[in-house]
Amino acid sequence: MPEANPKTAETPMSGLNLYETDFYAWTQEQAMLLRSKQWNQIDLPNLIEEIESLGKQQRQELRNRLSVLMGHLLKWEYQPQNRSRSWLATIRIQRRDTLRLLKDNPSLKPYLDDALKEAYDNGRDLAMGETNLPEQTFPLTCLYTLAEIFDDRFYPGDPSELVDTSES
Repeated sequence: MPEANPKTAETPMSGLNLYETDFYAWTQEQAMLLRSKQWNQIDLPNLIEEIESLGKQQRQELRNRLSVLMGHLLKWEYQPQNRSRSWLATIRIQRRDTLRLLKDNPSLKPYLDDALKEAYDNGRDLAMGETNLPEQTFPLTCLYTLAEIFDDRFYPGDPSELVDTSES
């Protein structure tokens, strides 16, 4: 069995092949090349693509978290008889995680209004699917403000014994 040629891993073409065949190994190789400042060995086109993709993933995560949050707020409001600690936990977790995402990525804040519009549509679909309530039950546009959505004391609809209103 012939030994692998260590020089092959350092050629620009191998970075491209590695990108296509073993993404994790490619990331490790690119990190090593960046640390050692071997600029001419870096797979620049794919590295640029991956960095752009990371930014898109953060926007997608924001939309996903808001979608789940909106769906649960709608379920909470429009199907109060089925409220549960599970719904309450999901609302709390999605609020915290969305706020943490925005804290870690403050440049996402200007995108928040657009993300909410998209997320509301998804959340509305989620609520319709999980409650079996008619589509017209849920408003076409979000009636909650961003301040309410992120307020840990805001739970739409009638009060619930699951929520301690004395919390500060």
